Amino acid sequence: MTKKFWYLILTFTFCLPNLHAFAQRGANWCFGDSAGIDFTVASSPVIFTNSVLSRGTAVSISDATGTLQLYAMTDAQEAGIISGIVFNKNHEMMLNGDSLAGSGWYHEMVILPDPAEDSLFYLFSIGVSYSYGLKYSKIDLRGENGLGEVVQKNVSLLDSIYMVDGLTAVKHGNGRDWWLVARKWDYFAGLPWENNEWYVYLISNNGITMIPIQNVGSMNSTNNGRLYFDPTGNKMVFINGISLIELYDFNRCTGEVTNPVTIEQQDLFGVYPHYWTCQFSSSGRFLYIGSNSDTSKLYQFDTWTPAIDSTKTLLWQTSFPKFTMGDLKLAPDNKIYLSMCYVDSAGNDFPYAANNYASYNMNLSVINSPDSAGIACDFQPWSFYLGSKRTYWGLPNNPDYDLPALTGSPCDTLVGIGDVPQIQQAVLNVFYHSAWEKAFINASNLKGKTGKLLVYDLQGKVIHSEPLRIHNGYYTKDLSMTVYETGVYIVTIHTEGERLAKKLTK
Repeated sequence: MTKKFWYLILTFTFCLPNLHAFAQRGANWCFGDSAGIDFTVASSPVIFTNSVLSRGTAVSISDATGTLQLYAMTDAQEAGIISGIVFNKNHEMMLNGDSLAGSGWYHEMVILPDPAEDSLFYLFSIGVSYSYGLKYSKIDLRGENGLGEVVQKNVSLLDSIYMVDGLTAVKHGNGRDWWLVARKWDYFAGLPWENNEWYVYLISNNGITMIPIQNVGSMNSTNNGRLYFDPTGNKMVFINGISLIELYDFNRCTGEVTNPVTIEQQDLFGVYPHYWTCQFSSSGRFLYIGSNSDTSKLYQFDTWTPAIDSTKTLLWQTSFPKFTMGDLKLAPDNKIYLSMCYVDSAGNDFPYAANNYASYNMNLSVINSPDSAGIACDFQPWSFYLGSKRTYWGLPNNPDYDLPALTGSPCDTLVGIGDVPQIQQAVLNVFYHSAWEKAFINASNLKGKTGKLLVYDLQGKVIHSEPLRIHNGYYTKDLSMTVYETGVYIVTIHTEGERLAKKLTK
């Protein structure tokens, strides 16, 4: 670590366990085949219907009263390529809410509120099957008469790399800003390579800042991995499909990943347990891990014991061939819910046939007492009825929006990077999606009110021109490039206040 690794290097991260009785911003879950659960009153969850149809990735966020504000998913099809969609509170596609980066995995997206403005939200997404790295879109709830509008779409933070299917986030120790955490997957010439690189971003009132890449812990060789924080935000776990289980400390003041503890090592040549999902109990003591190989299995580990691997306890298993284990997720009622996907008689698992309804996909399984050891945790398969809706593998990849600031920590009051006023300059970003043959053109912090988009070829000929629609300083455009030849183009934005230009390579 260099001296430039912030001027807020701090290590004290004391925090009491996060035992929220009412977790309002994460109160609404939208997932599976239009399944929804409202945990606004945690002890009495209510079922509702929404517009999600996703085998995996789904995210949602509510306001401080528990009212659903927006949600998103991947698995929509555009030109034969899987993409994402964002929906408004009326369960309709949000204005400009299509064509979001996504490839139909399970933890590809995270929604985070913008610390600078209550009405703005970031929707981050990663490329697991595609090498488009890390992107974000910006949502403004002031648009479309309060229903919201996507005002920036697929802006690049990382380009031309693959990511592990484990995007996640945790609140900064100041209780206002956010840390976004991801892992790179190295894939060259059809072969996976190993790395232990952590990508951590600070989301503050001055935007998005990447801290230096951290090389910590065991090597990872697969994009099939998951990353979860414990309820304090001070610990996190990484698992992958080829045996690796590893715990880390996370510093909510600095974004540092430290002190790796390997519970099980990655095994490139063994019989893989296919670890698929995991979740901490509300105290953070017990870690639950689900696997899918020849059978689906649910394990419990005691992380407060020095020899954590020795506490591995098999709670439940089944070799029934018609369903496989999905996500585990801790709910506001401090129970852990488990999804499963049901395979019909024709071997189809997504999307379900219209008549494919069974107890296995119409119910979630529940760990009723996750802070109890062994079978006392009271795991009940298929015990939570979804009200005629169906589940697949995924549950919402929502962080703990209600995690409080660190008690007594120096970063509660520290003036850091996120607090220093900065002049925001106008910025133009262009991302070309080769599979869709679309250019995503985004500008922010525009001072002008009107203007024009112009695209030139290298001979200086204008190949596209249209007036700008600027929304609160933002401009976004999905430009089809199907009629244009392969080559280099120049994208320009002209307003009465600025002129911006960016190169585009098709």
